[in-house]
Amino acid sequence: MSGISDVRLMLHSQELQAGQERATAPRDISRWRLFLHRCHTRKALLHLTREQLRDVGLSVEQAREEGLKPFWRD
Repeated sequence: MSGISDVRLMLHSQELQAGQERATAPRDISRWRLFLHRCHTRKALLHLTREQLRDVGLSVEQAREEGLKPFWRD
């Protein structure tokens, strides 16, 4: 498995886990977990190489725009 495939699987796994926690946890806790998830994944986007971003289907500009969004924004 390539490195980017591992990253995509990890991010997808975290999204699924966050969705499950959101469905079962109290509303306030799940919201904070969502915020933490956004912080983590947006920070990770800023550290991906051009090749990794191309594998994910994002340009450098798109990744930078998403990575610099505040955690409270969708």
